[in-house]
Amino acid sequence: MTSAVLCQSQSCINDNPPSRMECPTCSKLGIRGSFFCGQDCFKAGWKTHKLIHELAKSPSSSTNVGKSSDSYNPFPDFSFAGTIRPLYPLSPRRTVPDHIPRPDYATTGKPFSELRETGPPRLLTAEEIEKMRTACRLSREVLDIAASHVRPGITTDELDEIVHNATIERNAYPSTMNYRGYPKSVCTSINEVICHGIPDQRILQEGDIVNIDVSLFYDGYHGDVNATYPVGKIDEDSQKLIRTTRESLDAAIKICKPGALIRDIGKTIEPIARANGCAVVRTYTGHGIHELFHCSPNIPHYAKNKAVGTMKTGMIFTIEPMLNLGTNWSEIHWPDNWTATTVDGKRSAQFEETLLITETGVEILTAGRSPSI
Repeated sequence: MTSAVLCQSQSCINDNPPSRMECPTCSKLGIRGSFFCGQDCFKAGWKTHKLIHELAKSPSSSTNVGKSSDSYNPFPDFSFAGTIRPLYPLSPRRTVPDHIPRPDYATTGKPFSELRETGPPRLLTAEEIEKMRTACRLSREVLDIAASHVRPGITTDELDEIVHNATIERNAYPSTMNYRGYPKSVCTSINEVICHGIPDQRILQEGDIVNIDVSLFYDGYHGDVNATYPVGKIDEDSQKLIRTTRESLDAAIKICKPGALIRDIGKTIEPIARANGCAVVRTYTGHGIHELFHCSPNIPHYAKNKAVGTMKTGMIFTIEPMLNLGTNWSEIHWPDNWTATTVDGKRSAQFEETLLITETGVEILTAGRSPSI
């Protein structure tokens, strides 16, 4: 029995109630989540909705386009929500020179230090903050290098190689590599992929959007930053999604200062998302970061969350809202145990900065230039 999801019409006359009327064409194409509250909503949004069918059918939008004839979808029986498919084989894990210091999980895949962490968020010393400034500056440099190569025709695996090489050139370790078993040096999330996309053989195509999430470990500390980029010319909805996501992050950063409530970050983000026809993903949050890749505080991005605590001088954490087009914020996971996508195949975007709470406000440790849309 199919569980109800909210009406997917962008102009629903009934305020997007739980709905069970499924688009028959989407059902035949294997596209999940296309439900409407009634025939009127379905017909009213038909011109926009049918584009999903054309994308799924069109050879020019094939998601299994790679540079090798040996490429394949490793999960042929999985019911994908949208048009993106994994394209294997994955390239071998890239090597890191022996002289580069590694985090504790580099060999085992298990972040033992994180697992042992208890207590309130750490407040960093002046010396620790300087090390974080360096790690975050290097992370931004690597992200900007990767972004400069985003174009139709490049594979996400090639972006992974670019990130990996730029990271080790800075005598740093790519934080994602073998973190809880993750196989690559960066996360690349295309179109409906919300986060944790694994770089593979798929070629970026005109009209795609791609999030590049760079994290590196330098001198004992992690830096973490990401942004979403257009691939060539993108449609208006994708432009609006990227603008809204960046706007929501910037608004959240502005409220950060000593004494501010952590829960108010989500209270700031969600109204901006809703006003622009987007939903805020709830499963994934921002996080504390320093010698540990992920630690307290936990930073929800949605309103009416239950996060406890206030911001204090010396606290460092990320804010990284993920916004989906439409009203559905939930996700499904591919069998690779990492890739999370929207349930309805609609696009998702994300931006992330690492922040330091100062005596007078906030410092963006990963500050850089945003893509213009």
